[in-house]
Amino acid sequence: MWGVGSHNLSITKTLKIPQRIFRVLSRGGHLNYFSNSSRGPYRILIVDDIPAVRESLSWLLLDQPGLAVVGDASDGSGAIRQALKLDPDLVILDIELPDLDGFNVTRQLKALPHPPLVVLLSIHSDDLSRQRGVQAGCDAFVEKGLGWPGLLAVLQEVLDGT
Repeated sequence: MWGVGSHNLSITKTLKIPQRIFRVLSRGGHLNYFSNSSRGPYRILIVDDIPAVRESLSWLLLDQPGLAVVGDASDGSGAIRQALKLDPDLVILDIELPDLDGFNVTRQLKALPHPPLVVLLSIHSDDLSRQRGVQAGCDAFVEKGLGWPGLLAVLQEVLDGT
């Protein structure tokens, strides 16, 4: 059991994610507590061409303290427009989109004056996709099959680096 402030956290599982190991922490039914004390909750933009994926991620993130979904988009150009309008802290971005792919969108987001963190989300787990994500400037790469606890662990790790 680890104590962090007034919260007791316990390691419940260790996930091996290529090149990195993330520890999944639990706290009162939630995984870890996301905290951005300087500005309030972390602002998240969700980008996926499948409405059910966007809705599911929004609903699941809704229950996480310290996180706020501020918008979504169904394609790459919409992602860029929304990022300019909403100024998110983090973008969860699918690779396969109808117009611009996630790699191109990542490069454009990272070129903004205040670039958001970018977590690429994909059904692909091949090394080439990961390499292209790194080259584009993503902060993390997550396979859709990783599951909810794994995604939260990656988000926590990425946001802790801010």
